[in-house]
Amino acid sequence: MNDEDTLRSEYPAELIKSGERGKYVKRYRERTNMVIIAPELHKLFPDSESVNHVLRKYAEEHHLALT
Repeated sequence: MNDEDTLRSEYPAELIKSGERGKYVKRYRERTNMVIIAPELHKLFPDSESVNHVLRKYAEEHHLALT
């Protein structure tokens, strides 16, 4: 990717300048449950399916309610 301005002509500058940065960030954070996996763990658990499988097994073995 180069450093030149790639704003399309159909998007007027006034529209872009009128936006509010971070307007929806609070709502986004309230509705997500994203966590960061350490790089060494990511090698073992590379996707949501593998993480959820292990967490369910852990909860079952430790008699933790999932509901």
